[in-house]
Amino acid sequence: MATFYALGNYTTQGFQGFIKDPKSDRAKAAQAAAQAVGAKLVSYTGLRGPYDFLAVFEGTFAQGAGIKMATEASGSLCNIAVCEAININEIAANAAKIAGAYKGPGK
Repeated sequence: MATFYALGNYTTQGFQGFIKDPKSDRAKAAQAAAQAVGAKLVSYTGLRGPYDFLAVFEGTFAQGAGIKMATEASGSLCNIAVCEAININEIAANAAKIAGAYKGPGK
């Protein structure tokens, strides 16, 4: 399983929901969304800044994309960026192998 970081924003509709129910447990909602597709919510944090929340979950890209699609389709969330944790050294090792073999256009 991979680790994914989902950063996103609440819409006007989402903020209206908070005003109606200020004690709304969004971590529980994020956990339910993850569990519905067999992923695991690791943590959920509200943020101050350009994003309103950060959800960390373990699963597959297809599960993460499904969570993004369904939660944005609800109308309460938007601008969800799903980032996957990577091993930069493994990527660099592959890039080093390719660098000697790859020829750019016109070379």
